[in-house]
Amino acid sequence: MHISEGVLNPEILIGGVVVSLAFTTYALKKLKNEEIPLVAVFSALFFLASFIHVPAGPVSIHLILNGIIGAILGVRAFIAIFIALLLQGVLFGYGGISTLGINTLNLALPSLLGWYILSLHVKSISLKKVQYFLVGFTSVFVSALFLSITLALNGESFIDAAKVAFLAHIPVMLIEGVITMFALMFLDRVYPQIFKRVR
Repeated sequence: MHISEGVLNPEILIGGVVVSLAFTTYALKKLKNEEIPLVAVFSALFFLASFIHVPAGPVSIHLILNGIIGAILGVRAFIAIFIALLLQGVLFGYGGISTLGINTLNLALPSLLGWYILSLHVKSISLKKVQYFLVGFTSVFVSALFLSITLALNGESFIDAAKVAFLAHIPVMLIEGVITMFALMFLDRVYPQIFKRVR
């Protein structure tokens, strides 16, 4: 879902930097010392999950796991995702430095939906499974939507690419929903306090 270097107009890149910087700065102000290891673990999770990718025009298809990252970290997901994207851009040229702001925004802002969905009080086990599925599915859905809008705003010649990018991520939405459901069910069973540690 990373947008490559040299694709977007400068005004989109600048807008992405400004908004991402605002959220990341706010997250850093809220970050406590004892939360740093947890943020680092989820940053590594994002780095590894999104590192294996399949190119699809100006973007790439890969696991994202931004829903579970946002569900556990809240706004601190901006820190985790920013660091992972920065390392991927610097070490491997994946995504890029000029697109760091917009890529962070497109992936981290929808991850906050994961936090919101997880904050809804659900008691039924079957409804919890649906809730956990939606944490993963919805975050990727909105990220894909943001990605498509970003490409479409870049000019009329990118409309087809925007459509392809969204459609190509539909299987990812479903896969992420299932993976997130099982991961959160496991955490709920063996380490439920993780859901309360960072808010």
